[in-house]
Amino acid sequence: MDKGEWPALAEKFESQRPHLRAVAYRMLGSVAEADDAVQETWLRLSRSEAGEIGNLGGWLTTVAGRICLDMLRSRSSRREDPLGDHLPEHGPRDQAAAPTDPAHEAQLVDSVGLALLVVLDTLDPAERIAFVLHDMFSVPFGEIAPIVGRTPVAARQLASRARRRVQAVDTSPDSDLPRQRAVVDAFLAAARGGEFEALLALLDPDVVLRVDAAATPAGTPMEIVGAQPVAAQAGLYSGRAHLARTALVDGRLGLATAAPRQLSVVMDFTVSEGRITAMNIIADPTRLARLDVAILSA
Repeated sequence: MDKGEWPALAEKFESQRPHLRAVAYRMLGSVAEADDAVQETWLRLSRSEAGEIGNLGGWLTTVAGRICLDMLRSRSSRREDPLGDHLPEHGPRDQAAAPTDPAHEAQLVDSVGLALLVVLDTLDPAERIAFVLHDMFSVPFGEIAPIVGRTPVAARQLASRARRRVQAVDTSPDSDLPRQRAVVDAFLAAARGGEFEALLALLDPDVVLRVDAAATPAGTPMEIVGAQPVAAQAGLYSGRAHLARTALVDGRLGLATAAPRQLSVVMDFTVSEGRITAMNIIADPTRLARLDVAILSA
């Protein structure tokens, strides 16, 4: 491209920047990564034959989608935490944009809450891209298909699977899923360390632990009530706790332990006002097969 054409192209790109940042943030859940994706989109545009692009907005969205998909796949392989650089309750604001009127400024505020970001983190990268582009930005499946490398029908199926998982979880502000995850993560850390007092602090005084027959030796109680005995029981499993991972279990926070390619034990939690009020340990293969379990990033 002739460098003399760059100012006009840059101006067109800047008009698309708020949209691209909103798309990238919803896909990635990270302000820094969203900015990186938008910058990479600009670099690819600057190296392209921009004059031959008929629909610049559609082209930029497609390129940004592909970049985000690559970033999600790379993140999955590294097990990075996508919530490490979020803006609480809102998406990114365009720091580089010129001052705008309040109506336009409102359009820059992302409505995706932290709870939804946690749920989106459980999706396969292609599912996440298909769901975000179609359900949040009304991009047709025919345009999503080449981004994820599938047919339009397959892209529709990806979005449908993602939608079912999102709808299974209460993502309203009252659900406070991120805070509940913090409690579950703290419980896992305390269990791994055998820290009785820390476990006790996380449990409601009347907490109930229920264990199915496949998860407990014969003669062991299948229901334990009270913070002290439940904490003592949890402390006995510090070795196994090192194999557990935080997960969504049928839309609720929990822990999951998996042998190679096979789920072996799942624990789900009920959290209220920062304390665990109920826990269920499930190891029966038939029950495990009926659960929708999604491991969360570390």
